[in-house]
Amino acid sequence: MNHTPDAVTAGNGGSFDPKQAAALLDQTTQQARRQLQPAQPWLLVIRAVLVLAALGAIWLSVRGQDPYKGPTAADIPVLVAFIVVNFAATVAVRKRATAGVSGRSLFTQGEIAVLVASFVATVVAMVGLGTAGVSFAYYPTSVLVIPGLVWAVLAAARANWREFATGLAIVVIGIVGAFAGPAGSWAVAAVGLCAVLLGNAAVIIWQQRRSVVRP
Repeated sequence: MNHTPDAVTAGNGGSFDPKQAAALLDQTTQQARRQLQPAQPWLLVIRAVLVLAALGAIWLSVRGQDPYKGPTAADIPVLVAFIVVNFAATVAVRKRATAGVSGRSLFTQGEIAVLVASFVATVVAMVGLGTAGVSFAYYPTSVLVIPGLVWAVLAAARANWREFATGLAIVVIGIVGAFAGPAGSWAVAAVGLCAVLLGNAAVIIWQQRRSVVRP
């Protein structure tokens, strides 16, 4: 007569009961989810430090300008280097994290097109406002409003409320920067974007820990 075993024998002579096996499976699943998370906390922290350093350095160089003339020639390489390093790190990590992954975790071609169009619309809007003599047309924070709003809409459509909050926060940074003046808007962008990135990292870590201790 065959009997159903009460435990699974391990390779070292020990055994796993069903509860231990389930706990091990859950632990492995959580570790895999953390490694497949495109927005990994450590990357967000690095990006937060980079954006604070790059935009903060530009703010320090323009805060005493009267009249305001904008970033100096020495500031432009700093800003370009930040954009390149940030973009390369984000793409590399996201590509590795989403390899073989499909479904709603990835943007569709249509959503990518909408995001690209939002940046094009931003350039057109800034040029139009600048031509009309609007003072904040070319503030660094002005470029955040339209893409941030579009990001929030796409995130809401996916019911991704963390990303939705991120999009709204970026919009708020853009609006606040419009009242900070041409030099102050660099400080608003530096501190605001750094806070958004660190906030995202903190939320992800909290979600990961909660999922681990959840029964």
